[in-house]
This record gives sequence, C-alpha cells and structure tokens, in this order.
Amino acid sequence: MNWPLVIMALVTAQRLGELALARSNTRRLMVRGAVEFGRGHYPAMLALHVAWLATLWLTVAGRAISAALLVVFAALQGLRVWVLATLGERWTTRIIVLPGAPLVTRGPFRLLRHPNYAVVAGEIAVLPLVFGLWRVAVLFSALNAAMLCVRIGCEARALAQAGTGIASQRLEA
Repeated sequence: MNWPLVIMALVTAQRLGELALARSNTRRLMVRGAVEFGRGHYPAMLALHVAWLATLWLTVAGRAISAALLVVFAALQGLRVWVLATLGERWTTRIIVLPGAPLVTRGPFRLLRHPNYAVVAGEIAVLPLVFGLWRVAVLFSALNAAMLCVRIGCEARALAQAGTGIASQRLEA
C-alpha cells in the first residue's frame, strides 16, 4: 500500500468535509445577520491551500514517511478538532462577523489569539516534512505567512468596524 497517498486521501477528504461545514455555517450566520469581510482575498487563500494539496499529491507518491512527524501532524489534527468544536457554528473559512455575538474565550482561545491560524501554519509546514519535502514546507509556509498578514489585518479591521473590540476578540475564520 502506498501510505503517502493514503495520508493525502485522508487529508483531502478532511479538507473537503471542512469546506462543506464552513459553507453551511456561513449560510446560517448570514441568515442571522452576520457580515462577511475580506471577500477580495478569499480566492487567493483558497488557491494557496489547493496549490499546497496539489503539490503534495504530485510529489508524495513512494516517499518515505517520518513516523515522528506524522505523530506531530496527528496532534495538529487533534488541535484542529478542538478549535472547530469550540467555535461550533461560528467556524467558517471566511471572515464572518456576527454583530452582538459574544467573543469566544474558551477552549484553545484561552491560550492563543488565533489558534486556528496557528494549527494551519503548523499543518502547512509539517505535512510536507512528513514526506521529506522541506522545500515544499518552506515555500508554502512563506506564502501562508504572507496570507496570514493580510487575513489577520482584515479580521482586525472587521472586528473594529463591528464594534466588538479587537483586544480580546477570539473570532476565527
């Protein structure tokens, strides 16, 4: 069995499932009066993640797997589930602000301002390293860091506009 391809199939299925969940959550939030911010950069962010997955699909076949780094990646998946469970229906891949909604301050948000972004940054770096693809890890980590600069800035402006105050905000997109 080609384990790298099995891992990629599982990761891809997870991401597709999360996109469906995010779409559903977005629709529910918008019906409740939420407002979306950052539509302009969303296609670039989506393209970045698709390119990361596509690059991995094209390069992992037959490669050796680092068991230790696979354990790290699995731990990141546990953290990902924790973030999604904590945010519940407020988790989405877009920047959606629900005016008047209380800030999320429990779970991983007690520890980090942006736990979802931290997990994604870890995943983008670690999964290629599982297969020994350090150049892919470096390239996509740099691209993701640039995207996060745009995204976190947009999120801060959105929260300020909504009057929620960004100092203690724990919204994740």
